[in-house]
Amino acid sequence: METNRREFLKTSSLFTGGALLSSLPFSSYGYHNSNDDVIKIALIGCGGRGTGAAAQALSTKQNVKLVAMADAFSDRLEGAYTALTKRKYKNDAGEEVNVASKIDVPKERMFVGLEAYKQAIALADVVILATPPGFRPWHFEEAVKQNKHIFMEKPVATDGPGVRKVLEVAEEAKRKKLNVVVGLQRHYQRNYREAMDRIHDGKIGDIVGGSVYWVSGGVWNNPRKPGQTEMEYQMRNWYYFNWLCGDHITEQHIHNIDVANWVKQGYPTEARGTGGRQVRTGKEFGEIFDHHIVDFTYGDGAIINSQCRHYEGTYSIVDEKFLGTKGRIDSFNGNNTVLKAYKGGKVLYAHEGKGDRNPYQVEHDELFETIAKGEYKFADAENGAKSTLTSIMGRMATYSGKVIKWEEALNSNISLFPEKLAWDALPKLLPGADGYYPVAVPGKTIVV
Repeated sequence: METNRREFLKTSSLFTGGALLSSLPFSSYGYHNSNDDVIKIALIGCGGRGTGAAAQALSTKQNVKLVAMADAFSDRLEGAYTALTKRKYKNDAGEEVNVASKIDVPKERMFVGLEAYKQAIALADVVILATPPGFRPWHFEEAVKQNKHIFMEKPVATDGPGVRKVLEVAEEAKRKKLNVVVGLQRHYQRNYREAMDRIHDGKIGDIVGGSVYWVSGGVWNNPRKPGQTEMEYQMRNWYYFNWLCGDHITEQHIHNIDVANWVKQGYPTEARGTGGRQVRTGKEFGEIFDHHIVDFTYGDGAIINSQCRHYEGTYSIVDEKFLGTKGRIDSFNGNNTVLKAYKGGKVLYAHEGKGDRNPYQVEHDELFETIAKGEYKFADAENGAKSTLTSIMGRMATYSGKVIKWEEALNSNISLFPEKLAWDALPKLLPGADGYYPVAVPGKTIVV
């Protein structure tokens, strides 16, 4: 029987921290229990992706309102607030969306600090988790504990213990019927969905191989500032430290690796590969590699080759290609999505891009429509965790130079997260006297 939306929100978003509630500057229980028709949103992590995700959530057709924001850094929070209230946003039809009118976040609901997420989560029906990935398992756990529906960005962890935490919490989210969408947006992209339907119906036969790519020039860097603690420096440059990012094979390339898992309808049994630092070798690039090349072997013997790198001034490709026993797909990229037979290259399916929508918007549209209807539909966390683990397994293979089995990666007890999370605490990885960070050495580095 379909649940009334208001009752659905009341039962799935009950506030669970009375002590915290009494400490807040306002204490309306009705506010937290969603006794009106507004779906209340909290943004956790106010960087560029968090700001974009919030704008997309506020651009849905539902009666939504952003009511709380949290970030470790006040300047990031303030920047996101300014962008959301001042910048002009447009929907897929090119029409301007008045995002600012759906924002009600006074100073007392702007929470700053390493524990700020708990206060913001308490005030919402739906939470957007968009901090650096290393925090995701703990923020996901708190959101489910407080009975919230969730949109969380990928990847969902950076090490084996984190993945196990997310898998455990995902089961609890299912039990509570909390909708969870993970930002692997290709699952919400029309050309991928339509092609996948045909691939899984056997249009090009059994998938026996393929290649997936995230090959680009690299990303931003924030120079070290006088007076910064090591914890702040690493968090400001989270992309270059594995406890926060997982290396770019996990943070970026997970998208393409996830597509391989989707095509294969499963996860690889082992990974082997090579990688290193050839171009981006400066101390400002922390500990991560600038290239990874990995072969993922699946249970039926199929091998998918994975390539990702950060070399400036070279060609770029972000795409996927697959071979089947009856045909192939040469590209998943937009209107170029074409399935071909082997003999004569006959076109078996060609995507028509007319009317395609932004998948970043679609994932929010579908999530909030489901919540507004009082329905339970989305349980993305398990696949998000397993595709995250696939990418971590690839990193383990390139860092160690060993063949890494799925069970080894999943059961690894090597935690990258700091023993203590505080501004004056030290992360586990520290620079040497020359300012350079230790980098993995294949054949020597232990990963499981």
